[in-house]
Amino acid sequence: MKRLLLAFAMWFAISGVALAVVNINTATKEELMTLKGVGEKRAEEIINYRTKNGPFKTVDDLEKVPGIGPGIMKQIRSEVTTTGKTSIEKATAKDAKAANAKKTEPAKGTTTKADEKKREKK
Repeated sequence: MKRLLLAFAMWFAISGVALAVVNINTATKEELMTLKGVGEKRAEEIINYRTKNGPFKTVDDLEKVPGIGPGIMKQIRSEVTTTGKTSIEKATAKDAKAANAKKTEPAKGTTTKADEKKREKK
């Protein structure tokens, strides 16, 4: 019985990962940036390439984009497609909290209005 439950849990874990796929012909810059090794510049390069040359016929055509080589292709090959809709896993609540915490923290060396008020009171 334990093995059956373990197998069932593993199936759910694997199927959840397999659902994250980015269509390189229709994805937005933000969607492309979810791929490992693809930052803002490479995402823009992918969009510029497909705008200039038309849609990608195969995933391997992605290597024609400046900055995309065999190393990045090895990392993202299973996560990209040229057909269908882009489906990206939604961030978990923990990820969302971490992202919000980073947004609200002031940069080191900067002062906030609250800090200035505290200094004025002293």
